[in-house]
Amino acid sequence: MSIISRLESYTLKYPQEVLLVQATVDGKPDQVVVFKGFSSSLMRPTAFDPEVPTLPPQAVVIQIDRLEGPYQPSSPRYIEQGLSLDAFTSRLLAVGL
Repeated sequence: MSIISRLESYTLKYPQEVLLVQATVDGKPDQVVVFKGFSSSLMRPTAFDPEVPTLPPQAVVIQIDRLEGPYQPSSPRYIEQGLSLDAFTSRLLAVGL
């Protein structure tokens, strides 16, 4: 299961949370928001087909922020900021993802 699929599954378990993912795709920055099982890039076109991962396998996740939903770009309410992929992967494993 891809990391974006696991993050989408996480937000289905915790629908009150929004994940903001900072990544690079082919050396270019990307920012993806994940909420209630869906993800969308804030910097690149997102495929219409939900089966197409928002982050391709070669993407490098830089950090993940947890926010209270719904996401308000002008006044985000952070729960945790700057989590590494390893730290968040531990959280995913702890909740069975």
